[in-house]
Amino acid sequence: MTSDGTTAGIRPATAADVPAVTSVTDAAYRPYIERIGVVPQPMEADHAANVAAGKVFVTGEPVTGVLVVEAFADHLFLDSVAVHPDARGTGAGRRLLRFVDAHARALGLPEVRLYTNAMMWENQEIYPKYGYEVVERRVDGPYDRIHYRKRLDRTEPHRTVGKRTEAE
Repeated sequence: MTSDGTTAGIRPATAADVPAVTSVTDAAYRPYIERIGVVPQPMEADHAANVAAGKVFVTGEPVTGVLVVEAFADHLFLDSVAVHPDARGTGAGRRLLRFVDAHARALGLPEVRLYTNAMMWENQEIYPKYGYEVVERRVDGPYDRIHYRKRLDRTEPHRTVGKRTEAE
């Protein structure tokens, strides 16, 4: 997010980005393999198909952050957010999560849903800080998942300009 409150620097991924999407996703999720005992699902995704379907957004040059989303009738599903370990602490993850909210609002969707593996403790600390609430914990095959949702207000984000507030 830039100082003016935008999500500049995030763009739809192109076919040329597929190797970087794969690399960033693998680097971000690889440390979890030993902890959870299986390969995290984002590492097994068909990145080329997701890019072709318009589900993938990236940030950084070279790419350091990847976001995979899918729109449904009543929500935007956040399938994966990955930041390369070398780019942690740069704000890339924060910008990507704020982009998700803006994207959902632009699509007229009232909420964002996601899940994370119960063994990915770091995520359980991060998502509530961005307004996500736990909905349920459910085992899906080999994955023990905590499901979250974030309800978005119907209004656009506002900023203060002088003494008045304007919609961005």
